[in-house]
Amino acid sequence: MNLKTLFLYGLIRYCCTSLNNKIMAEFFNGFGASITRPTPIDQEVVWDKSQTIMSSTDRFGNITNVNQAFVDVSEYDAVELIGKPHNIIRHPDMPKIVFKVLWDNILAGRNFHAIIKNLTKTGKYYWVITDFVTQRNILGEVIGIEAKRRSVEQRVIDEHIAPLYQTLLKLEKLGGMELSSRYFKGFLDKQKKNYPDYVMDILEDNKEALLVSADENIALSDQEISDDIFAELEESAKRKNFFARLFASANLF
Repeated sequence: MNLKTLFLYGLIRYCCTSLNNKIMAEFFNGFGASITRPTPIDQEVVWDKSQTIMSSTDRFGNITNVNQAFVDVSEYDAVELIGKPHNIIRHPDMPKIVFKVLWDNILAGRNFHAIIKNLTKTGKYYWVITDFVTQRNILGEVIGIEAKRRSVEQRVIDEHIAPLYQTLLKLEKLGGMELSSRYFKGFLDKQKKNYPDYVMDILEDNKEALLVSADENIALSDQEISDDIFAELEESAKRKNFFARLFASANLF
């Protein structure tokens, strides 16, 4: 690799890193902090939980498209949503560390899944499992994000997610994201899972039904790669298969 090639490579890496840092900063600073959000009320919005909620944004999180299910559950008209920051529906009960983990993965080009509590126009709430898919240009820059959402069983929220998020929120009030990040990492380490795998496990009672053999998903043998790498690829395939089936009925806008 000659000096010119090295320079161009370094320039591209610098530009991508700078843009990603800008996106991250604006994400946590609010993407438009001037938005007036409704006062939350402890009431779930009534919506058709058989529907898949769809939205897309530009690289800075501004909404570019929504489907009718999004309009119905959010209680906003489509014209009120297009061009607005997506965090217009962010609920204050959501810990910041969850969004940081989410955004770290998105900027790294990884598909991500998260259970999120959202806020409607009238202050009501709704819980969803969200599948985030990132679009990038040739330089690796984020140019857009698509999100698909399905409802989550109340049992999953009550027994797993709500207690975890409430603890993370309390820690953030005491010591910011640094404290909640340490707790979150310790929690997942104790589970011996990353966040998407933890979500998959609590969403599915009979995990054995989800397990897909490596032969069906990965065209590699354990003689070609190490056991550790093979196990990691197998787990990734299982997770991909699970969430693909979860959102299989989703229609794009």
